[in-house]
Amino acid sequence: MHDYNEHKIIDKIKGLLKSKNCVLISDAGSPLISDPGYNLVQYCIENNINVTSVPGPSSIISGLQLSGLPISEFTFFGFVPKSKKKIEHIIKNISEEKRACVFFVSSHKLIIFLECLENVIPDRSISICKELTKLNEFVFRGVSSKVKNSILKDKGNIKGEFVAVIDKQISKSQDSDKIYFYKDEIEKMIEKFSLTDIVEIVHKFTKINKNKIYKWLLKLKK
Repeated sequence: MHDYNEHKIIDKIKGLLKSKNCVLISDAGSPLISDPGYNLVQYCIENNINVTSVPGPSSIISGLQLSGLPISEFTFFGFVPKSKKKIEHIIKNISEEKRACVFFVSSHKLIIFLECLENVIPDRSISICKELTKLNEFVFRGVSSKVKNSILKDKGNIKGEFVAVIDKQISKSQDSDKIYFYKDEIEKMIEKFSLTDIVEIVHKFTKINKNKIYKWLLKLKK
C-alpha cells in the first residue's frame, strides 16, 4: 500500500468487508511494516471485524500488525525485566519514546507490567496480544487500566505467551496533524452532533486530550 492510493484501497476493501473475507498482502515485505495499512486494521477494530495475521518469522511482527497502532517506526525491548522496580524504570525511560515499543511479557509478569504502565503512562494506548497465531489468539486493546480489567475478568486470560505493543508519545504538533486527518469527517459531524458529543467520539478513536479537541473544534466553527 502506498500513500497516494491508500484511501482508495481502504474504501474498496471496506465495501468488500461487508460480505466477504479479505486478505491484505504486500508486494514489498510484510503488510503494515513501513506502510499505512494500520488505518485499515483500525477500521476493522472499530467495526468489530476480526483481524488475524498469517504466521511469520516472529510474533513481534504479528503483534505490531494486529495492535491497531501506528507502527511505521518501532523498537523491540525483549522480555520485560524481572523486578517491579526495573519494569517501572524502563517504562519511565520509554515514556517520551517517539516510536512504538514492543515487549515480550511472561504470564506471571503481565499484571505487574500493566499496573506499572497504569502508574507511569496511564493515557497511552497499548495492545496486549495473547497466544499469537495459536488457537486461543486474542488481542486486548485500550489504555492499560481497561486492558488490565478485561484480562482479570477471566483467569484463563493470563495463561499463555504475550506480546505488548505500546503507542509512541504524541507531541502537540502530532495531535493537531492527527485531528486534521479527520477534518472532512468532523465537519460532517458538526452538522449533526453537539461539540460535546464530537469531542467524546474523536477522543475515543484518537486518544487525543479532550480539551485539545474542543479548542480545535471551536476554531473550525469560526
